[in-house]
Amino acid sequence: MASKPGDDHFLTLSCPDKSGIVYAVTGLLAAQNLTILDLQQFSDPASKTFFMRVHFGHASDLSSLREPLATLASEMKMEYDVRPVQQKPKVLIMVSKIGHCLNDLLFRVKSGQLKIEVPVIVSNHPDFEPLASSYNIPFHHLPVTKDTKEQQETQILDLIKQHDVDLVVLARYMQVLSPRLCTEMSGRIINIHHSFLPSFKGAKPYHQAYERGVKIIGATAHFVTADLDEGPIIEQRVARVDHAMSPKELVEEGSNVESQVLAAAVKWWSERRVFLNGAKTVVFN
Repeated sequence: MASKPGDDHFLTLSCPDKSGIVYAVTGLLAAQNLTILDLQQFSDPASKTFFMRVHFGHASDLSSLREPLATLASEMKMEYDVRPVQQKPKVLIMVSKIGHCLNDLLFRVKSGQLKIEVPVIVSNHPDFEPLASSYNIPFHHLPVTKDTKEQQETQILDLIKQHDVDLVVLARYMQVLSPRLCTEMSGRIINIHHSFLPSFKGAKPYHQAYERGVKIIGATAHFVTADLDEGPIIEQRVARVDHAMSPKELVEEGSNVESQVLAAAVKWWSERRVFLNGAKTVVFN
């Protein structure tokens, strides 16, 4: 019988490293008459942790797999997840007044390049409500000040719960999240920033870079922690620039790199390729 796309699944797992893990997992899938379509693995000698991503098929009903998989996980102290390949994670996007990353993500979702669902967009400014409306996505303008930050973040957490959100993406959201929000969504918030940090902090980093005559600009996508812009890195990319480029051209080139890096990080996360490994990540790509 021909398989259907909905019959394929991702199995992702991590556990203390030891011999026989691959044998045990692949043997379990084989015993269930499931086909391994792709398998990636990594043993980290520093953390002594084993990571694995298996794309397998073809089964519409995995009820017979659940018990033996849970037993194996218990034996090996394994954290694991099984998810249908066709299941689109729900992503809440947050933005302020710079919209290139938001615009890029929404286009990729609409065109099918990025297989996620965006149930809601949140901003501390009203500027991108028309853009959200053009994609028929609810837009929540939630202004924030020092005095209202706790209340505003409570509204954000309410939206996360209401829409069953899997991931929050900060698409140039220019507010520092509180430790409370970082903790409650630990490992489920991705941010983008220019890779000049910490060399060029504050306003207009590309203009600062221009004044210093930089030759490379770039961007970093990372998980958010309570330590500002120091969370585990998912992806980084650079672009070469030269003396002939104006500050405006640096900003434009930087915007392109930021959009590409954030889109790649979200895509890999949605495809179950990204694993937290302490202060670092393991990314199968």
